Amino acid sequence: MANHEHNHDEHTHNHRTIIGFDKNGIPTVLVEADKHTHTDENGHTYEHSHDLQDDYMKAVAAYRKTFPSKQDQLENTPDPAVREMMLHMEQIGIDTTFDRFDKQQPQCSFGLSGVCCRICNMGPCKITAKSPRGVCGADADLIVARNLLRGAAAGAAQHGIHGREMMLMLKWAAQGKLDIPIIGEYKVFGAAKSFGIPTEGRDVKEVAIDLANKLLADMSRTEPEDYETIKACATPERQKVWKEMDILPISNYHEIAEAMHKTGVATDGDWESIMKQFLRCGLGFTFSGVVGTSIATDALLGVGDRVTSKTNVGALKKGYVNIAVHGHLPVLVKEIVQTGYSEKFQQLAKEAGAKGIQFYGICCSGLSAMYRYAGVIPLSNAVTAELVLGTGALDLWVADVQEVYPSIMDVARCYKTTVVTTSDSARLPGAEHIGYDHHHSNIEQTHEIAEKIVTRAIESFKARKGTPVFIPPYEVEAEVGFSVEYIHKHYGSMKPLADAIKSGKILGVVNMVGCNNPKVLYEKTIVDVADVLLKNNILILTNGCASYPLLKLGYCQTSDLAFNKVGDSMKEFLQPDDMPPVWHVGECIDNTRSTGIFGGIAAELGKDLYQMPFALSSPEWSNEKGIDAALGFRLNGISSYHCVEAQIHGSSKVIEFLKEGTKKTLKSAMVVDVDPVALGNKIVADFKEKRRLLGWD
Repeated sequence: MANHEHNHDEHTHNHRTIIGFDKNGIPTVLVEADKHTHTDENGHTYEHSHDLQDDYMKAVAAYRKTFPSKQDQLENTPDPAVREMMLHMEQIGIDTTFDRFDKQQPQCSFGLSGVCCRICNMGPCKITAKSPRGVCGADADLIVARNLLRGAAAGAAQHGIHGREMMLMLKWAAQGKLDIPIIGEYKVFGAAKSFGIPTEGRDVKEVAIDLANKLLADMSRTEPEDYETIKACATPERQKVWKEMDILPISNYHEIAEAMHKTGVATDGDWESIMKQFLRCGLGFTFSGVVGTSIATDALLGVGDRVTSKTNVGALKKGYVNIAVHGHLPVLVKEIVQTGYSEKFQQLAKEAGAKGIQFYGICCSGLSAMYRYAGVIPLSNAVTAELVLGTGALDLWVADVQEVYPSIMDVARCYKTTVVTTSDSARLPGAEHIGYDHHHSNIEQTHEIAEKIVTRAIESFKARKGTPVFIPPYEVEAEVGFSVEYIHKHYGSMKPLADAIKSGKILGVVNMVGCNNPKVLYEKTIVDVADVLLKNNILILTNGCASYPLLKLGYCQTSDLAFNKVGDSMKEFLQPDDMPPVWHVGECIDNTRSTGIFGGIAAELGKDLYQMPFALSSPEWSNEKGIDAALGFRLNGISSYHCVEAQIHGSSKVIEFLKEGTKKTLKSAMVVDVDPVALGNKIVADFKEKRRLLGWD
């Protein structure tokens, strides 16, 4: 929506151009409406307008028409196992995400536009042609900006809590409070050097404590000081940009608190000030919630290595004590997996009549575990977790934090699957809680907690004998566990990869990530973008929930199944080295691995990140962390590409700021197209333009 004002002595005329979507989901001008302001001879101002018919509502209504129904999902989702499980759930009368999405239609236009404000108790207020301001006087620009900032603050809090736990776990392991080894010693020493922590002649535990303290200070500092993780890990060019924009954060927690403060009623009434805080939250999320968390995780648990993993529901095994791990906190998962695979507990399972114990992964806990511990099979992202439960094959479901939908409890009850929560941050009604308390006062009992959980799984197996099981016969192998360290081990350095990009054998690199969203065709949206990229010789890095369709459908293989989708020049570079066209780097926080690869290539070529043919694509993003994840790449000068709109239609100023305005300040943009093939082609065109500017065409 664009505004154009003409000011005269006694008359203001305001044209409002409303941008929406046509029937094919293509952005288009829907309507132009006029608003007139007159001032009479006594100085009184009167406003009248033509019937705007809630113009931004028309834009949202057109966008809403692009949302698929459950039937559309059934006909188009590319994974046959998902289709079979959707039909199976329908036959047994259990709702899924797609049923509930259908029942929510039509979704609230005010909410989709971002112009519904419920911050204070004078509301809720909604912006219309007849009521262009809320009770407090907030207009559409301010309301949209505040809602967007609160979403970013929530995302920063979610990965921030995740990060704090990992940083504390590293510190406690070094202090001996947590009885697990520090596996990633080289990561501890490497990160310490970047942070300026002395390492000469020091024990790894001493260095780990200092490193953890640095990371924790950035997470929760109250007095303004240098943000150590930014100093250590961001490029000098970016640090200069952020300082000039005055968006360097004080600490992750401070910026979250400031976001909630600024967006309260009658506090900050300037939408531009709100959006500046939005950028600060993005930096806090990126460098504490993601980079700092990744450093702590890899330091404690190790980076892992490339392995071959089975994936998809066909890999579920009948006759075993089947345990699924789901969420985002990997330390207790590590203990549970090692306990379950121990000789003692395998024998206990056999005594209970099982063939043994088998572990599976949902969402990021599964991805984190699969390349660190043998035999953890990734099955599904969060949106279709309930379909996995609907197989009836699982005895125990371990839910830690994030991406665990409350709907899983309904399916678990139907199949007598025991659900155990392990974090005080994330409880589920009807689940059993075997985990850490709010203060982690029982951290020393980590091994005992793991033993209780595995014991409970064996008990559940015995109690569930005779439960019907339905497993669609689809499974595939995938290559996983790619990282900066693996690339250096495989190629010797980043130079071969950098040379392939400069020469044009590889057109560019895209990090494909994000959650899933029933507003688009489930997993097909991701696959359609990927197909365009691969055909055009673009290498794909992937992690998080978006990686599951690429895992399940063979994109992470070195077989013809994958390479039949790839352009000739990239195929010639990758195939002789036994490298797949899609490199799976891990869980959500492993965006750090992708930026590490980006940074290594750019440094090899002597270029800044914003100059390079790099991109972030989260085609189906849905949760609050997704706002920050894409913003984190844009803050680094890397554009982001999506098939789902943010809830910003009600403000032309916020749309401009979020999508195009950052081209001037950050040298990156947010690009949205509901057509995934068109989105993929936009990435290709943008890469070709970047290569032209570099003189590489």
